[in-house]
Amino acid sequence: TQGLAWHEGQLYESTGLEGQSTIRRVNLADGRVLQKADVPAEHFGEGMTLIGDEIFSLTWKSQLGFVWDRKTFKKKREFRYAGEGWGLTYNGEHLVMSDGTAQLRFLDPATMKEVRRVSVSALGRPLDQLNELEWVDGQVWANVWQQDVIARIDPATGQVRGWIDLRGLLPQAQARQADVLNGIAYDAAAKRLFVTGKLWPQLFEIRLVPRA
Repeated sequence: TQGLAWHEGQLYESTGLEGQSTIRRVNLADGRVLQKADVPAEHFGEGMTLIGDEIFSLTWKSQLGFVWDRKTFKKKREFRYAGEGWGLTYNGEHLVMSDGTAQLRFLDPATMKEVRRVSVSALGRPLDQLNELEWVDGQVWANVWQQDVIARIDPATGQVRGWIDLRGLLPQAQARQADVLNGIAYDAAAKRLFVTGKLWPQLFEIRLVPRA
């Protein structure tokens, strides 16, 4: 899993492996793939998000993104960006993109031009390795690569306002066969939060509780 999103009652996922990257619509109940498009084999697929009837997806090192038709899963057009592509989400106005650094880029979805960017920091120190993103109640939530936490980021200042600790979520026996935490999807209408990871055998719906 490279990207995860909930949109109009459906779960969407992007996957990334050399020559095997895909865009998918997935059945929430059993993980069955309902619809799929293959990313061109020369590209390593990364994060994705949806706006209306379009799916926007990134590639890792190709500096190339794709826009797919949500209903047919046909590729509609391509767009370019500098640097690497990691995570992608939509805040209702702009696409928000991570590139593995401590920077978040805000893009105009009509032109894919960068509107602004913000530097993310926690306790005064830059927080890099920002990966899969989700827009949740006015904040950017970000997986941090190789850490079992999600950072809750103020999009105006880039400051981390809180952490979600997901250590131990995946049972240890399964964790040995899996990779890092990566994947956040939020059902805003029902206030449901879903998380998963790279090569994780399960998707979790979680409820957040304050740390004592």
